Amino acid sequence: MLKLYVGNKNYSSWSMRPWLALKAAGIPFTDEVIPFDFPAGNPAIRAISETGRVPLLIDGDFKLWESLAIIEYVAELFPENAVWPSNRKDRALARAYSMEMATGFRGIRNACPMNLRRPQKPMPITDEMRQDIDRIETIWHRSLAKSGGPYLFGNFSAVDAMFGPVVNRFEAYCLTEHPVSLAYIAAVKAHPAWQEWAADAAKESWIVPEDEA
Repeated sequence: MLKLYVGNKNYSSWSMRPWLALKAAGIPFTDEVIPFDFPAGNPAIRAISETGRVPLLIDGDFKLWESLAIIEYVAELFPENAVWPSNRKDRALARAYSMEMATGFRGIRNACPMNLRRPQKPMPITDEMRQDIDRIETIWHRSLAKSGGPYLFGNFSAVDAMFGPVVNRFEAYCLTEHPVSLAYIAAVKAHPAWQEWAADAAKESWIVPEDEA
C-alpha cells in the first residue's frame, strides 16, 4: 500500500496536489500528516524525508518527493486509473500547464498563501498578481471552452489537482469575478476528493502565522 506524508491540510499546497490527484483517480493509499507548526517547519520530517519537505510518497522501500514526480509515478503504476487526460495532446497540455503551475505564478503564491479556513476577503492586487491571474484564467477558460467542462479536460485529472490550491486562493482572496472561473472553482470544490481534504483541514488546530495573510 502506498503511503503519502503530507503537511497541514489547511496550508500545505504542495501536499494537496498529489493527494487530490491520487484520491480523485481512485488510487489506494494511506496518508499521514506531519504538522508544520514550528518556525522552521517540523524537524520530525528529517527522519523520513532527505529533503526535509512534504509531500513524500513511500512505496515499500522506495521514497519519492516533489508533487509532479509523485503524480507521474502513480500514473505509471496505475495506468488504468486515468490520472491524466486520455487524449495524447490533452495529456501533453495538461502536463505543460502543471509544470507552469509548479514553477510560476509567484505573484499570487507569495501574496496569497493557501488557507482553507480563511474567510473570503479581498486584498489589493499588484501588477505581478494581475499577470498571474490573467494567465491562469486564460488557461482555465481556453481549456473549459474546448472540453466543455466541468474540469479543464472534461473529467477531473492531475492538472485540476495541480490547480487545486489556486482555486482556494482565487476564492479566499476574491481574485476573480468572471463567471467561467467561478463555475470552475465551484466544480473543483464540489469534487469528493476536495471535500474530503477540506473536511480534514477544518479539524486541524494548528496555526501558522506566516500563512495567515
